[in-house]
Amino acid sequence: MKENESTLFAIIVAAQESVISPGNKSSMGVLREKKPNGLPVNEKQPTASTIVGSVEDQRTDRRRWRLLDERGRQTWHYLQSEEETKSWPQSTADKYFLGLPTGLPTLPRATTPLASIDNALSYFSHLQLPPGNWGCEYGGPLFLLPGLVITWYVTNTPIPDHISIEIRRYLFARQNPADGGWGLHIEGESSVFGTAMNYVILRLLGASEEDQRLVKARNKLHELGGAVNGPHWAKFWLSVLGCMEWDAVNPVPPELWLLPDWVPIAPWRWWIHMRQVFLPMSYIASKGFKFPLNTLTRQLREEIYTQSYQSVKFASHRNSISPADNYHPKTPLLNTLNGFLVKLWYPYLRTNYVRDRAEDWAFELIRREDENTGYSNLGPVNAPMNLLACYIHDGPDSVSVQRHREHMHDFLWIKDEGMLMNGTNGVQTWDTAFVIQAVAAAGLAEDQKWKPMLTKALEFLDDQQIREDCREQDISYRQRRKGAWAFSTREQGYTVSDCTSEALKSVILLQDLPGFPKLVSDDRLKDAIDTLLTMQNASGGFASYEPIRGSQYMEYLNAAEVFGRIMIEYDYPECTTAVVTALAMFSHRHSSSYRKKEIDMVMEKAVGWILEGQRPDGSWYGSWGICFTYAGMFALESLASVGRTYSNDERVRLGCRFFLDRQMEDGGWGETYRSCTTGVYSQHEKSQVVQTCWVIIALLEAEYPEREPLERAVRMVMSRQKEDGRWDQEAIEGVFNKSW
Repeated sequence: MKENESTLFAIIVAAQESVISPGNKSSMGVLREKKPNGLPVNEKQPTASTIVGSVEDQRTDRRRWRLLDERGRQTWHYLQSEEETKSWPQSTADKYFLGLPTGLPTLPRATTPLASIDNALSYFSHLQLPPGNWGCEYGGPLFLLPGLVITWYVTNTPIPDHISIEIRRYLFARQNPADGGWGLHIEGESSVFGTAMNYVILRLLGASEEDQRLVKARNKLHELGGAVNGPHWAKFWLSVLGCMEWDAVNPVPPELWLLPDWVPIAPWRWWIHMRQVFLPMSYIASKGFKFPLNTLTRQLREEIYTQSYQSVKFASHRNSISPADNYHPKTPLLNTLNGFLVKLWYPYLRTNYVRDRAEDWAFELIRREDENTGYSNLGPVNAPMNLLACYIHDGPDSVSVQRHREHMHDFLWIKDEGMLMNGTNGVQTWDTAFVIQAVAAAGLAEDQKWKPMLTKALEFLDDQQIREDCREQDISYRQRRKGAWAFSTREQGYTVSDCTSEALKSVILLQDLPGFPKLVSDDRLKDAIDTLLTMQNASGGFASYEPIRGSQYMEYLNAAEVFGRIMIEYDYPECTTAVVTALAMFSHRHSSSYRKKEIDMVMEKAVGWILEGQRPDGSWYGSWGICFTYAGMFALESLASVGRTYSNDERVRLGCRFFLDRQMEDGGWGETYRSCTTGVYSQHEKSQVVQTCWVIIALLEAEYPEREPLERAVRMVMSRQKEDGRWDQEAIEGVFNKSW
């Protein structure tokens, strides 16, 4: 979830002033999720005077935190002395992220959408960071910090007090007040995965087992059956820590990486996140790494189980899992394969030669992932695993380990509740693109008041376009990336279809206006088009990082248990729409004949897939935001881009009716994350600003003719705008892979 999103989407919606004033229809609208960071390992420990509170409830001085943004790479730093704080003053953005008073003025209450926009941009412009991008929290998942903290612990990486204190604060703030546990994400029900892992890292970070909050958590964990009932990823991390035996972990053999590419289950066919997580996981598990026992881990062994550690028959618990964690039960096929590996392959058939060859190749692929991302890595799950793999292979003092230690802080984010771990190392490109589109939708891009802000944003997108492909990309199973934009930064370097599309649209929007520099050349725009055209699936739809490479039958081998639709890429209405609208803008607004026949064919096929994906009730299921609201906004936008609107298309009318039937009494819309997990629309008890904005955008794109429902919705959005121009974060806005 992103704390900036409410303000940004409301700007986009308020820009559609045709809701109040007829005859002014905007062509833009959309958005999603975000991220940021932490601090170098070698930062000084804070002095006692900078930390306040009892041992059980310590906190740092929020006035000493600073966000450093270096070409989009964002890291938080804690200053030790008054001299440092004076030489590096807190910015307005720092104060906003930390929940401190920003000092921004109270603005006149907006009475029109355009006045609301002006107030919002007045506020939002102060949050722009020096390179031209915007930063924000991209949090919500509660299974990310455990991997990082355990990796720090087992690799003897110093954890500064100011970090450990703030992580403790955050986890206690997000503890379920009713039962003391933690879920998969901040709105999820308590599970073994969330409770066991966050309990363990709180203990590693210095919390006492006698702290009543941990007593309550321990009781909940025992009620759920103890740590033996955790899912595969939990058992992996506990085995690394030495608090579980590897016998309890279902196998992840590195030999999978030796399979020929033609094999239907070869890893290159997996979704990129599964591929890059199971790669280091397979290497570490094959090495059987286990942190040596110490006093604390011995204690943890006795705290997280319902019986003594010595009496647990771990091998019998490979398939044990709590119902609270078992979102995607293991299939009989997967259980059979696991049984073969455990009972035959490992004890009798696996030779040292095959094992060593598999481990060597797995580590070579890990090394290539590090090289291709500048040690940023794909995300916060595989990054700590890659650090541990390098620690095992290269040694604790190696360059690779040091680089990883530095980049772990790219995922950390500090806020008023404490320090969390973001879902990526940022969404700098994604948010910057949508700020540009929001201002353009308001017709304000040429306003001199906002031109400096937009020029800096354009400069950022220029800097962040990826200029070259990965070295020997086929060996690393990487998608073409020349001309693409990543979700976060150029250094992270992963092509994402919708990020490339939205950045491309934003660049074209500004560079086609007088007074803006032409920073991204036509050749570089064509590079982006070339990359997008490689990403369409046979179905006509578009996935996220790369085209679909494997069959949906691969889900029969989904070993993660807590996530669904995770083994391969899938077509998404959100990604497909972004590509369609980018191609349309490039071809029509840019008046380009470049690859026009191919672009027209791709667009026609993509729109066909959008129509096929519509459900009988008029909805589309979304995967990158919650859920039917998010996907419906994108789908109706894509149909509008090819001239299909409410007046001429029954499918568009059906999509509009789906939304209108769910408008709430106050004029807004609200949908909960349960829609993602169940596949059925779940209405929130309270309307949500962001989702209301999504629906307004959808209806305006569809050219819905009735004013009354739109006016009610806009009035609701405007009524929640704060006196300084912002909107507050409400409920979470995105759940990925159906469950997190």
